[in-house]
Amino acid sequence: MQQFSIFLIKLIFVSLFFFSCSKEPEIEPPVIVKPATTEYLKFKLNSANQLTISQIEKNSYSINTTGGDPYITTEGISKMLHQDSVVLTFEYKSSGEIDKPQIFFGPSISESRSVFGNAIPASSMWKNYSLTLIKARKDFSWGKQDDFIRFDFGTKSGINIEIRNIYFRSMNQAEKEIYDKEEEQIIQDEAIKEALDAYLKQRFSSSITEVKVSRTEITVTGEYSGEGKFSLCEVFPNDTLVTTTQFKNKIALDNSSFRITLPRVIAKNGINYDRLLSRWVIVKESGNNELLASHARYADVIEPTQSMPPGILTSKKGLGGFFINQFVSDLDELGITSITINILITGMIYTTPGVNRVSHTYGGKTYYMSTDYLKHIDEALKLAASKNIVVAAIILVQKAAECADPEIGRILQHPDFTSEGIYTMPNMTTDEGVNCYAAALDFLASRYNRPDNAYGRIHKWIMHNEVDAGLSWTNMGRKPMLNYLDTYLRSMRICHNISRQYDEHSEIMGSFTHSWVEPVELYSSKELLTMLQQFCNLEGDFQWGVAYHPYPQDLNEPKTWLDGKAIFTPHSPLVTFKNLEVIDDWIKKPENSYKGSVKRTLWLSENGTNSRTYETKDLKEQAAGFAYAWKKLANLDGIDAIQWHNWIDNRVEYGLRIGLRRFPDDETDPGGRKPVWYAYQAAGTDREAEVFEPYKSIIGISNWSEIMHYISP
Repeated sequence: MQQFSIFLIKLIFVSLFFFSCSKEPEIEPPVIVKPATTEYLKFKLNSANQLTISQIEKNSYSINTTGGDPYITTEGISKMLHQDSVVLTFEYKSSGEIDKPQIFFGPSISESRSVFGNAIPASSMWKNYSLTLIKARKDFSWGKQDDFIRFDFGTKSGINIEIRNIYFRSMNQAEKEIYDKEEEQIIQDEAIKEALDAYLKQRFSSSITEVKVSRTEITVTGEYSGEGKFSLCEVFPNDTLVTTTQFKNKIALDNSSFRITLPRVIAKNGINYDRLLSRWVIVKESGNNELLASHARYADVIEPTQSMPPGILTSKKGLGGFFINQFVSDLDELGITSITINILITGMIYTTPGVNRVSHTYGGKTYYMSTDYLKHIDEALKLAASKNIVVAAIILVQKAAECADPEIGRILQHPDFTSEGIYTMPNMTTDEGVNCYAAALDFLASRYNRPDNAYGRIHKWIMHNEVDAGLSWTNMGRKPMLNYLDTYLRSMRICHNISRQYDEHSEIMGSFTHSWVEPVELYSSKELLTMLQQFCNLEGDFQWGVAYHPYPQDLNEPKTWLDGKAIFTPHSPLVTFKNLEVIDDWIKKPENSYKGSVKRTLWLSENGTNSRTYETKDLKEQAAGFAYAWKKLANLDGIDAIQWHNWIDNRVEYGLRIGLRRFPDDETDPGGRKPVWYAYQAAGTDREAEVFEPYKSIIGISNWSEIMHYISP
């Protein structure tokens, strides 16, 4: 993302382990009654990494973080910890927020034996911080004599921390209530996961073969077989299909083959609901319940209200996170034919009128869009349209605390959102949430898909960010993969169906990190893509593509050809620039194609190589990393485009210098072109061979053909 660091440095390969976090009341000085036998954890001072530490007094320490991976281990505990001592508690002061505190459970230190805590807020006064680790203690069999923990103090350098009185205690009543509620949610989630798994494996004898949406009507065609009473039922976006036993809006079926036409808009809980967003399913009566007799089906055919030309790429070169600035001439000088642009829908939408807001009515409800926010998007998209540049909008939903309108935050933040999230999965669990989310998308689709291009054009819609790292980037809590994907798919379908009304060529894209079979946080990109395809095979396909982020294994290291976890098999842990052949092979397989015959679009929509410094060696290695990547993707016809991120080095990228240009405030050459800029300019031109030639020796090859590999089954 243009405005946020890529958290992969700290967020890779974490298993799913439940914990809850609570911040206790501020105290000054702290007054805590503890058992006389309380054992305080002590830091092993010589184990510090990227931090300096000194002991102020007994059980009290002063810490300064000096890098992006600051951590320290404790000494081993002196005796077996009581089984009820499951809450890690300490008192602290901090000059800045500790964004991703992580606890590792020794003696075996690995990502799979760790958990993340909620962010620790900055505070100049002593505060308490508590982390409930009941499941982690059980899963890791932790708490024996000599066991220890490792504290990771986030990802930020330059934070001053005082920390004291670190110990384990039992849960208080409030924590027990939170824990019990979360355990109940886990049980419910597991039941939904099992039902989804059974649904995907089920082979029904009845089916819906087509759902067609005209401007005023919905026509559903299908057939059923078997004895008993069958009905056609509507499934709304906020319904949990697989656990529903009593359906609404039932239509009795009396012919085994049917074709039923229904009004497109109905009244639903005070909303003029557009059934464009619904799924349809055949159910069979079974006693007092109704059982699924077919897979559900989304709209197959959507009649557009106008004709829009498709966006056509004329090269593979693009820019990510585009915005208007003094360097926009790069669009021409670099030969850019595609861009991505971030759109925070929660930055523009309000529930009330106000200055510089334009109204938009959807579902009978009126919302208000900030023209101040839209101005910058309009400028960027109009410029892109004037140059026939293909645009993908990255649709993001902020957490409630960051929304421009607190009421919108209440409506759109997912009810299971947890504080680890940078963004939230949109709330599609209520009629109010669905309508608000759909209204925002309808406004954008109608504004940026006009025959006159009055405000510019959006051709593709990248839904949210890096959903395999969904705990951070598209958060709806810790969910089983199928539950998470089912929700994400609903978000994709809502955007697809709405945008296709205005542009019959509109395309939805899923956003993924460089994980392949090795999970980032909770999921891996390959498992999500594989199951997404399976859902579409059963519920009617739609034209979605892949927005992949094949950064090098270590974002700091530009020599991507050294990536040890990027190997040339379909089961590679990662897909980085080194082994782009893997995802190229996947996207071209017929079983992964749209309706089995049309290759899905594949953009490398966010990626870049880093220059550790602006020294000559580091700048050359950055450019060599790009040259290596370009030579790969230029020869892989499954990859349609690359959008380089960052365009310009960004101070908030935690020390990364991934841009084609230097920092805008660089002392020696503000915004200056780096060697990678010139390599990017030459790529795909008659100067490519000349400009790329010096980078062969850095990579260690004599011929570019040496970097290409065959993917073995």
